[in-house]
Amino acid sequence: MVTSTNDSDSTIEVLDAAQEGIISPELLARVRRIEIRTRRLASSLIAGDYRSVFRGTGIEFADAREYIAGDDVRLIDWNVTARMGVPWVKEFVEERELTVICAVDRSASQLVGTSALGKLGAAAELTALLSFAATQNQDRAGLLTFSDTNEEFVPPRRGQRHVLRLVRDVLAAGDSPRSGQTDIGGAADYLARVLRRRAAVFLISDFFDSDYAAGLQTLTRRHEVIALPLIDPLDEALPDIGLVEMFDAEHGGRVLVDTSDRDTRERYAEEAHARAERRHVALTSAGVDEVEIRLDEDLVDPIAAYFRRRASQR
Repeated sequence: MVTSTNDSDSTIEVLDAAQEGIISPELLARVRRIEIRTRRLASSLIAGDYRSVFRGTGIEFADAREYIAGDDVRLIDWNVTARMGVPWVKEFVEERELTVICAVDRSASQLVGTSALGKLGAAAELTALLSFAATQNQDRAGLLTFSDTNEEFVPPRRGQRHVLRLVRDVLAAGDSPRSGQTDIGGAADYLARVLRRRAAVFLISDFFDSDYAAGLQTLTRRHEVIALPLIDPLDEALPDIGLVEMFDAEHGGRVLVDTSDRDTRERYAEEAHARAERRHVALTSAGVDEVEIRLDEDLVDPIAAYFRRRASQR
């Protein structure tokens, strides 16, 4: 059964966490806003479909009862049926023990964009949404943050306090990203080594990287991987605003760009399209589902639609 706490209980938990140093005072307001938005969304929009999509690791025998018309005849317990003289069937319960891991890109490009939320803020909201859905279903949630190195791994646990810690850790990179570059393949290799139980891994990044398909293929041999590419409008098209000095957050260096030049804007859009196509090919070849998250649209709708689609296919 899905459980939740009321707003007053949740507020107390957030404030206690701040007092104990789990969440710094300057991050408290942001974490609280994310918590208010995502906890109820996790319960109302995706929790049921989440449970249908991620069924856990197996089933175990629970009990036997008398056969009812329409029961699956394959579940008939022939030993009990022979003793009772009428058909009886076996009943099973699901062994969940599911682990959800959010692997979040915290490279410098996550701080670049035009939306008010920003890529890092979107990553924090997605982490909260997915982790609350997990904890409301008594599953465990964990976090890996990475750039061109694997920065921090928070082992999966249950509970709302733990979810708030994960959100804090994602947002904490906003002040000082450790690296400009991204190594998605390295993050995938690391998770393949440290995750002992089967997990659902949500990879949250703008995918400004290459040569990561092999690492993802290794991870998908044992785990389910869902990619959540973060798409800012600036990633796809340059606005016509005249001369602009641009800084390459991933590799460094500055260049003066005339955004009023149509050829420049067209070349930029063509490269953005080609980059997206390379991402689609890499993820498809690795057997990874892809759910684009556009920062100029609602973040929850694509996740909810993905879960509904997956649940309907069960």
